[in-house]
Amino acid sequence: MAENRDIAKEVIEAIGGEENIASMAHCATRLRIMVHDKEKIDQERIENTDKVKGAFFNSGQYQIIFGTGTVNRIYEEVEKLGIAGSSKEEVKEQGKKQGNMFQRMIRTFGDVFVPIIPVLVATGLFMGLRGLITHPEVLSWFGLVPEDISANFILFTQVLTDTAFAFLPALVAWSAFRVFGGSPVIGIVLGLMLVNPALPNAYAVGNGSAEALMMFGFIPVLGYQGSVLPAFFIGFLGAKLERALRKRIPEALDLILTPFLTLLIMILLGLFAIGPIFHIVEEAILAGTVAVLDLPFGIAGLLIGFFHQIVVVTGVHHIFNFLEIQLLETRGVNAFNAIITCAIAAQGAACLAVGLKTKDKKLKALALPSSFSAFLGITEPAIFGVNLRYMKPFIMGLIGGAAGGFFASLVKLEGTGMAVTVLPGTLLYLNEQIVFYIVANLISISVAFALTWTIGFNDKMQQELKKAA
Repeated sequence: MAENRDIAKEVIEAIGGEENIASMAHCATRLRIMVHDKEKIDQERIENTDKVKGAFFNSGQYQIIFGTGTVNRIYEEVEKLGIAGSSKEEVKEQGKKQGNMFQRMIRTFGDVFVPIIPVLVATGLFMGLRGLITHPEVLSWFGLVPEDISANFILFTQVLTDTAFAFLPALVAWSAFRVFGGSPVIGIVLGLMLVNPALPNAYAVGNGSAEALMMFGFIPVLGYQGSVLPAFFIGFLGAKLERALRKRIPEALDLILTPFLTLLIMILLGLFAIGPIFHIVEEAILAGTVAVLDLPFGIAGLLIGFFHQIVVVTGVHHIFNFLEIQLLETRGVNAFNAIITCAIAAQGAACLAVGLKTKDKKLKALALPSSFSAFLGITEPAIFGVNLRYMKPFIMGLIGGAAGGFFASLVKLEGTGMAVTVLPGTLLYLNEQIVFYIVANLISISVAFALTWTIGFNDKMQQELKKAA
């Protein structure tokens, strides 16, 4: 296998040389490159380079998949060769005008929500661990019953599990200000204003133990604990307003007037207009999501399990982050997670079948690590590096995802968090659901693997692909 330095040289040459690179950055698994001329890229040479697990254009960027860890080492070698790196934000900025309006909108939505996902992942894991520790059967192993658990311990776990969602508007507004060019600290304060304890608590209003304040006799004013859309649009408009004010206010007064006017105008709009309007929109979207997930006879799992990875291929799957956050905020559980776990596991199984069945050493070396990556929740190497190349394994994976999703929907599997799936996702089901979670994954894996092994792949397909290239 080639050295990382040689691979870096090969990649630079294959994309048209240093002069064809406008900017380059990397994420957890991929090099993200903006090029001047797409026609200069030698796609076949890129795909045949050692350690490359796939390459494609997405969101205006040429993305080369190397996988977790490997991409960092390749990027270091690229920098040593004199290619100046850019931040992911700079690469994204150059790619913002790429794609249609819907793709650009979803990409921007993703830019806002992706940075706050880690804390929501941690919150979900805390919920799962609390469910395990407080489960009656687990307590019985130590001769305890639920009544033996200290009230102080429960309070401590509530700090871990409730904080992120209680102050979710602050996280969303902070991220929106950051993405749209405002001062993030103003976003944080605006978000905190939306959940100020002086306002009627949204959860209390929802369960009838408190009433919203009626301003001017017809505008309901309340806190927006757990809300997403009001904070998103307040952050979007607030950042635009702040930038406009800075251009017009004299520098001597900027420090005082800009934050003052931004906070004053935006909290008035937030509580009296943006909040009430988008809260209604948010409830309608949630109702639609719940209606789909509550479809009888496992239909939701069948549909979502089949189509989820197709949406991932299109690059607009970040919209699901918003839906999952809404589910967790309102229901405390996430039925969507269990279904997409099945879709991800199935693609990993299809890739594994290719890796075990092929006699080609390069394909085997690509497929086996890619399948493991999918079982950890990252399907891009498996999809773009293997399954989509031969198409049939990808389709077999879709069928496997539908089968597992169908079962997950039938037994009403619901995770305690989001953004972790398959093996790491087990931590979200450390309760009476754990057996069903394992079975759902096994169904997805078994169906996808069996179909790919029997009718979804053979080495003749690889030979035909090489001839076609």
